[in-house]
Amino acid sequence: MNSNTNDVPFHEQHDDELLTLEDVAQILKAPTNTVRWWRQEGTGPEFFKIGRRLYTTVGDLRTFIRSQRLASRPVLDRPKAV
Repeated sequence: MNSNTNDVPFHEQHDDELLTLEDVAQILKAPTNTVRWWRQEGTGPEFFKIGRRLYTTVGDLRTFIRSQRLASRPVLDRPKAV
């Protein structure tokens, strides 16, 4: 992770802090190539470029995680088996 974010746990980082693609992969415990694929498919967190490097923010990653968590919940509760 970035040297300034290395000492601070993810849940304590400010929403505007920058994360690299590698940082995101480490936080999500996913292979870097998987995060690259998500970006290419448009299904992962939003990234932007500064120069040649890709970045996202802590806030955007939190939004992505929240959307994935909510998407995995059923819209309606299943009827209980009788």
